[in-house]
Amino acid sequence: MTMGHWIIAPVVLPAFLAALSLLLARHGTTVARFLALGGTVALLAISVTLMIAASNGPPQLYRLGDWPAPFGIVLVLDRLSALMLVLTSGLALPVLVQAIVTGWDIRGRKFHALWLFQLMGLNGAFLTGDAFNLFVFFEVLLIASYGLMVHGGTGPRLRAGVQYIAVNLVGSTLFLFALGTAYAVTGTLNMADLAAKIPALPDGDQALMRVAAVLLMLVFAIKGALVPLHFWLPGTYAASPGVVAALFAVMTKVGAYAALRFGTLVFPPDLAVTSGLIGPLLLPAGLITLALGAIGILGAASLPRLAAYAALMSMGTVFTAMAAFTPWATMATLYYVIHSTLAGAALFLIADLVQARAPGSRLPGLLAALFMASAIATAGLPPLSGFPAKLMILQAQPLWPVWAVILGGSFLALLGLSRSGSALFWKPQGDAATLPLTQALIPAALLLALVALTVLAGPVTAWLAETARLLHDPAPYILANDLPGGA
Repeated sequence: MTMGHWIIAPVVLPAFLAALSLLLARHGTTVARFLALGGTVALLAISVTLMIAASNGPPQLYRLGDWPAPFGIVLVLDRLSALMLVLTSGLALPVLVQAIVTGWDIRGRKFHALWLFQLMGLNGAFLTGDAFNLFVFFEVLLIASYGLMVHGGTGPRLRAGVQYIAVNLVGSTLFLFALGTAYAVTGTLNMADLAAKIPALPDGDQALMRVAAVLLMLVFAIKGALVPLHFWLPGTYAASPGVVAALFAVMTKVGAYAALRFGTLVFPPDLAVTSGLIGPLLLPAGLITLALGAIGILGAASLPRLAAYAALMSMGTVFTAMAAFTPWATMATLYYVIHSTLAGAALFLIADLVQARAPGSRLPGLLAALFMASAIATAGLPPLSGFPAKLMILQAQPLWPVWAVILGGSFLALLGLSRSGSALFWKPQGDAATLPLTQALIPAALLLALVALTVLAGPVTAWLAETARLLHDPAPYILANDLPGGA
């Protein structure tokens, strides 16, 4: 099934609706809510359709302005990009509903326009087949996410926002250096064209490409909050509104996605230019990030900060799994990405509900049950999907230091979550707080999605295994770009 112009719809639709929302802002919140909700529903439907098309055929190319690759800007739809589109819109819709139900969207200006621009940046980053446009969509993400982060806030939130944007501007600068080096050596920034040209580079140029590869991985490490470039995440996510931090659960995955895309397409493990470079760099950094996240969970003084450190721990786990760069490791990585995105978003939403209750009051039993389920998911315990995800990662990385850090990190996370749960739900003796059922539905739905991910682990991992196989055989992706000379 050829999707034609539908491939660009996940980028154009939210951009158009965001601009329309800004123009119609004077008509009140209802119009903005209608545009954001309707657009996100449409994005989910389009993303599912694109995923079906990608599952039943080779990668598909969309040429902006009908300029051929590598001279023009292209979008490429394959199984990985389709998966990330569905994950993004599938998370954005319930979180947006939660923002409306809890009233977070009216605590500041332009929330819905920024929300749509954020989705535009995410979808563009997942679809682009050009490294420079990956940089462009990163910048769209940076601007929109900063606006969302400081939404309705003052003081600490603004200070955390300044740190967040400063660190990411450093990443943007490094990204430009990397792109300039790659273009100077190869004369292209089309990712498929890079994959075709780099293996044939002379020795001198290969050394420059190693520099570009390291710079790119540093950029993706910043976006993915990997040690030693992780320090922006805990403060930023803890200071953000709960609904915004829940969407950010998928935003940090952009760094992991980019590292996986480049690590399998442009700099595959068997490439002489980067042989023994990327995986050995990612593995220790991922393990240290995982350990620091687990220690942060154990020592967190508030539930939002605990959720932020849980997000950091999940990113360490993602990069630890990815570092093997084998089809099995890639399949385990993708399964864990789905799990950790949903689990992290649920924990942020629950933390927001807890913070909204009166200090010192007895929290309702429903909220306690939701927290317990999210704690099980975050720690990777059975019966939820974190358990099979970590089992697959342990199989992908059969090294005792990896096993020790993953299992030890899970134990520390369990201790930290148990301590927080006891303090929140057992010690308070004041008046009972109330929890409107409408506010509990979305976190419960995300947790039920984790149950479904566990029950359907067989067909899901089968689909992901085929996705991973094709990622490690990039010939169809390169062929879809129809490069000059049949490269």
